[in-house]
Amino acid sequence: MTNLFNFSKKDIFALGLILLMVFSRLLPHPPNFTPIIAVAILSGYFFKNIYMSLFVLLFTMLASDLFIGFYKNMIFVYLSLIMIVLIFFKIRKKINYKNLFIFGFFGSLIFFIISNLGVWFLGNLYEKNLEGLIKCYFLAIPFFKNTLFSTLIFSYTAIYFHKYSTIKAKYK
Repeated sequence: MTNLFNFSKKDIFALGLILLMVFSRLLPHPPNFTPIIAVAILSGYFFKNIYMSLFVLLFTMLASDLFIGFYKNMIFVYLSLIMIVLIFFKIRKKINYKNLFIFGFFGSLIFFIISNLGVWFLGNLYEKNLEGLIKCYFLAIPFFKNTLFSTLIFSYTAIYFHKYSTIKAKYK
């Protein structure tokens, strides 16, 4: 039986895993403790097509933001996630258990830098000068911790289940 979008069983599993991870974004959670950066990092690993990787990320973000609500610095959040997808798509063949910690750190750092630039630039919490920008980044450090931990937890969990399903499918 062919499916509508010509997905392989591996693609369907990956898509389901990503949708499950993004659904968790809708559940109550500590600030910035979401799977979305893990999705951005691993979408290139799961899907061998950059357009599919970007589509899945953007679709799931928009779908969950419809429920969560739209916010002022969305463009910075989306741009950071697109940048993460593009960077990690280029190095997707290097994604493994050993490198995932480093990749999770850099993906989280990219998100931290760009999204907080948006908070500073578009918000009214900080003065629009270097001191205000530094204060914005400094006060966001606790959020970075949650971002990093969630990225690592969701990344390792997703890659484990993806590998497990691939191995299991080979022996059927």
